Formats: sequence, C-alpha cells, structure tokens
Amino acid sequence: MSASDVVRCMLTALFAAGAVHALWCGLLSRSSGWRSRGDHLLHTVMALAMAVMPWNGGGMLPEARTIFFAAAALWFPLTAVSRQRQFELTDVAGRLPYAAGMAAMAWMTYLGHSTGSKAGGVVTGVLALYLLACALRSLTRDMPVLRRAPGTADSSTGIRAPYTHFWHGSMALGTVIMLLMHH
Repeated sequence: MSASDVVRCMLTALFAAGAVHALWCGLLSRSSGWRSRGDHLLHTVMALAMAVMPWNGGGMLPEARTIFFAAAALWFPLTAVSRQRQFELTDVAGRLPYAAGMAAMAWMTYLGHSTGSKAGGVVTGVLALYLLACALRSLTRDMPVLRRAPGTADSSTGIRAPYTHFWHGSMALGTVIMLLMHH
C-alpha cells in the first residue's frame, strides 16, 4: 500500500465517521428546529461525498454536485437571518466556517483547483487558509477547559460538548487536505 493510499484510507475513515456523527446529531436534534436539521443533513451529505472523493476524484455529475454544494454554502449565512430575530452580524459570522466548507466542496467538484490557473490557485489557497484557521481554532478552542480536573469545568463557557468542536475542526482539516491533494 502506497503512502497516498494510506492518506486516502484515513480521509475516508474521517469523513465516514463525520457523516455518522452528523447524522446522529441530526437524529438527536428533533426539537431544535428546521435550521439545525438542515445543517446536519447538509453536513451528512457533504461528509459522505468527501468519503468517496479520494478514490474517484469526484465521479459523475460534477455540475449537479457543484450546484448543490454552492447552494449549501449559501444556506448557512442565509439561514442565520430569521424573521423572528433581529439581524446580527455575529450570527452570520458564526456560520461562515460551514459555508466555507461547502464552498470548498463545490470548488472541488467543479475541479477549479486543478486547472493550473493563477485564479484557481488563489481560490484554493484562500479556502485552504481560512479552513485551516477554522480547524485550528475549533480543535484548540476548549483545551483549557479540557485540562481542568473533572467536576471543575466552568459552566459559564457554554460548551455543549467538547467533541462538537473536535468534529468540526477535524472535518475542516480533512477538507483542507482534500483541497490541497492532487486527485
């Protein structure tokens, strides 16, 4: 088994586990509303598509997938604005990492990153750097809380589950790797 096959196996395992996690969270979030269920469904679909992508490089129907993931990228910032609440920029900003992940998926299915053009390289670089920053932030975000002794965690931090940040960070990091690797 070559080194690239090992990386492909690891990425497939990561994204398959991420799909199971997103589906599980979606099933558990019945009372949290349509936006949350839509988020989890989109994350599940993206993770499943990413799990097979290292092996077939995108497969069939790239136009349909590009349109789907581009629409999914728009879903996250647009659903941050609700009719019942006042518009806040922090709501939109909090959903931008998910939008960037979906945009990266649309970009990969479009295969714009492998065209060799300068513009394609810039788009790939910007997406990769932003997702890398999001991954590092997400993966290191709760470390001080996790280092505390059991039972002494500060409840004011608002942490639902430290594993949520792990999954988001891992998926973002996997997406960066997929953006940068050659198919």
